[in-house]
Amino acid sequence: MYAGLVDPKGKLQLYDGGLRFRGVEGEVIEDYIPAEEYSQWIGEASLRESYLKAPFFKPLGYPAGVYRVGALGRLNAARQCGTPLADAEFTEFHQRFGTVAHSAFLYHYARLIEIVYALEKIQALLDDPRILDTHVRATAGVNSREGVGMIEAPRGTLIHHYKVNEEGAITWVNLIVATGHNNLAIGRSVKQVAEHFIDGTKLSEGMLNRVSAVVRAYDPCLSCSTHSAGVPALHIQLVDSGGTILDEIKND
Repeated sequence: MYAGLVDPKGKLQLYDGGLRFRGVEGEVIEDYIPAEEYSQWIGEASLRESYLKAPFFKPLGYPAGVYRVGALGRLNAARQCGTPLADAEFTEFHQRFGTVAHSAFLYHYARLIEIVYALEKIQALLDDPRILDTHVRATAGVNSREGVGMIEAPRGTLIHHYKVNEEGAITWVNLIVATGHNNLAIGRSVKQVAEHFIDGTKLSEGMLNRVSAVVRAYDPCLSCSTHSAGVPALHIQLVDSGGTILDEIKND
């Protein structure tokens, strides 16, 4: 499935709106979920092989409730972008790849369409006379002991849930970031690559590049939390059920 914020008419939203889940055939599974109700629809599983939680769509359970967010998730969830040039590209995109576009490598194409959308929105905001309004300052304070925020970050849907005391100190917090939403999907994508590039007990040529490419398509947070000079190191091992290493490839 795919998830992204939309307005009441189903148009793409980045800052406001509700969360829509759309199925593999384009059907709307659940629509316009408000931020404060996220926990009724999104569960968070713990994985033995990962420190990262694995969010899932609760009505389908874990692991069947896998879904994707981000640029591709947003363009699959929305009915249209809402700006002329981006809508023209949106229409062509879905004419070429279907009502729901599935290939992870289409994330890059989707980002290009969102850049067009963002540029059009920037122009609209700059042309709005209210941008020169002097009433722009807000004084922060504890006006609620609990709050939930949900927006579309570049990588995908971002959910922040906080509880504070009367002084404003945080007493409880839960975050679901874009890479978390995509955790199960990234794992499935790597599995699909492995099934294609494993031949018996051997790892086929091209697997390093393909695993790296499919993971980077999701633009995971790893790229902003970890930096290295040159080509990122990648080490893949093929291990049997007894723990014996059958084959391995790596770049340093």
